[in-house]
Amino acid sequence: MKTLLFAIAIFWQSTQATIAPDTIVVEKQIHPMVEKGGVPVDPDSTIFLFNGIGPYSLKQRVTQLKKRLSDLGEVQLDLTPLSTSYNNDVNDIIIRDKILMTVNQADAKALGLSLKGATEYYYDLLEKELSQKEPVFSNLLFVNIGVAILIIAAFIFGLKYYNRLFRLLSFKLRGQKGKLFTGFSIKQYELLTEEKQITLAGYLLSVLKYALLLFIVYLLLPALFALFPWTQGIANTLIGYVIDPLLSIGQKVVDFIPNLLFIAVIVFVLKYVIKLLKFFSNEVASGRLIINGFYPEWAKPTFNIVKGIFIALGFVGIWPLLPMSDSKIFQGVSTFFGLLVALGGAGAFSNIIAGLVITYMRSFKIGDRVKIGEVIGDVKEKALLNTKIKTIKNEIITIPNSQMISSHTINYTTANEEEGLILHTTVTIGYDVPWRQVHELLVDAALATEFVKKKPHPFVLQTSLDDFYVSYQLNARTREIQKMAAIYSELHKNIQDKFNEAGVEIMSPHYGAHRDGNQSAIPQQYLPEDYQAPWFRMKKEE
Repeated sequence: MKTLLFAIAIFWQSTQATIAPDTIVVEKQIHPMVEKGGVPVDPDSTIFLFNGIGPYSLKQRVTQLKKRLSDLGEVQLDLTPLSTSYNNDVNDIIIRDKILMTVNQADAKALGLSLKGATEYYYDLLEKELSQKEPVFSNLLFVNIGVAILIIAAFIFGLKYYNRLFRLLSFKLRGQKGKLFTGFSIKQYELLTEEKQITLAGYLLSVLKYALLLFIVYLLLPALFALFPWTQGIANTLIGYVIDPLLSIGQKVVDFIPNLLFIAVIVFVLKYVIKLLKFFSNEVASGRLIINGFYPEWAKPTFNIVKGIFIALGFVGIWPLLPMSDSKIFQGVSTFFGLLVALGGAGAFSNIIAGLVITYMRSFKIGDRVKIGEVIGDVKEKALLNTKIKTIKNEIITIPNSQMISSHTINYTTANEEEGLILHTTVTIGYDVPWRQVHELLVDAALATEFVKKKPHPFVLQTSLDDFYVSYQLNARTREIQKMAAIYSELHKNIQDKFNEAGVEIMSPHYGAHRDGNQSAIPQQYLPEDYQAPWFRMKKEE
C-alpha cells in the first residue's frame, strides 16, 4: 500500500512539472527608453542614447561614451567639474577641456525636450554617474608615493654630480687654450683672441647647463604628476606643451617636403642657367665671341641685368612655396618693407638706371681722361650708383650717375684713336705786331714743347678782332693725354720765351697804345744793357 501511494505521488509531481510551463505565463518588463529605441550606456540603465552623431553610429557612440566614463571613474572628479558649451545646433558637455558628450536635436526630440533641456538632463545624469564613482585608493597609491620620493631623491643626488660634470667640462675648456682655441682672425684683424674664445665657450657652456637642467625638471614634473590620479591631467598638459609643438613642426616639415623638392629644382636650374650666361659673358668680354653691334664692355652689365631678371623670376616662383607665405602678417611685413624701399630708394633707382644708360652710351671707360661738368680727371671706377674720378691733383670725386646724365661729358682719351688730342691756348697781341710774326712765334713755341707732335704741324687760328688786341689761338696735337697739365704749363713758358726773345710784347689783357715815356713790358733780362725808358716826345706843328 505504501509503495502504491509513493508511486502515485511521483506521477502527480511529474505531471505538474510538465503542465506548469504551458499554464504559467511569465511577464517581463521592458524599459520605456528601450521602447523608444534607446541603448543604455551605464550598467544601471540610467543614461540612454537614441541615435548616432556625425560619422559615429549609435553603437560606436555608446561604446565611446562608456570608455570615457570608465577612464574618468579612476580620477578625483571634484577637482574637475563638468561644464556646458551651448551652440546653435549642438551642445557639448565638457570635462577637463575635453568634450565628454555632444547633445543634438535628435537626442532632444527622442526625450521630448528642447535642446537646452536635453543638455541639462544629460548633464545631471552624467554628474550623478561620475559622482558615484569612487577613486581607486589602494596600496598602489602608496607605491606611487614611494616612487615619487625616489625620483625626487635621485634628482637631488644626481644634481650634485651634474654640477661636478659641468665644472669638469669648464676646466677642460681652459686646458684647450692654444690647442682648440687659437684665436680667430679675418685677414689682419683678430676678431677673437684665445681668452675671448674661452670666455665665450664658458658662457655657452653655462647656458647649456641651465637649459638642460630646466629641460630635465620639466620632464620630471609630468613623471611625478602621472603617478597620482588627481594630477594626471596636469601631466598630460605639460607633456602636450612639448609634444604638440614638436608634432606640429614635424607635420609641417613633412608637408613642406614636396615644396622643398620643387624649390631645389628651381635653384638647381637657375644656378646652371646663370653659369651658362656667365660663360657667354666672359667670352664676349674677352673678344673670343663677336656679336655684331654688341661691344665687349657691354658684356658684364648685360650679364648682371639678365642675371637679376632670372633671379627675380626664380624668387617669384619660390615665394608661394615658402612656409607662412600666405600669412597675413608675413604679407603685411613684406608690403611694409617694399614700401620703404620704393620711397627711400627712388634716388638710388634713378642712379642705377642712369648708370645703365651711361654704360650703353659708351661715353667713357675705366682709365679714360674725361671732363664731366667742371671736373677733369681719370675714370677710376664705374658703379651702378656713381662714377669716381681722380683729378690731376689726386682728388677722388664721386659723381652720381643721374647728375652725369644731365651734364655733358668730354672724353679726351678717344682722340688718341685718330691723330691725337688737340691742345689749344689763346694769347692776345696788339694790332701793331704783324700777324704773320705772331703765327710764327706761336708755332715755334709749340714745336719746342715736349710731347707735342711735329706732324700734323701746329697751327694758329685768329679767333677774334677785339677793341685793343687780336686773339690768337694756338693748336697743337699730343698723344700724352695723362700729361695735359704739364704740357700746357711748358707750352705757356715757351710762348713767353719766344715772344720775349723776338721783342714782342704780349698785350694781355691790354695796354694803352701810347709807348712814349713808358717802361717796356718785356722782362729786364731780355732788354739791352743800355736800355732806358724813352722820353715823352712832343711835336709842334708849324
